Amino acid sequence: MATTNPLQFIQQVRAEVAKVVWPTRREVLLTTVMVFILAALTAVFFALVDIVIRGGLQAVLGMFG
Repeated sequence: MATTNPLQFIQQVRAEVAKVVWPTRREVLLTTVMVFILAALTAVFFALVDIVIRGGLQAVLGMFG
């Protein structure tokens, strides 16, 4: 592996960072909102699954207890 001095490394890093396409404020906002919506939907889904499984287990255990 070739060694580069710190100055060359910093220049290479700056050149790579200049190539990055940063998202717009609107894109960041929309993505953030979508993450919160999907997290809420996932929480509701798993809460419903939990309720169904708990009800089923209580029914099965109620038959034997």
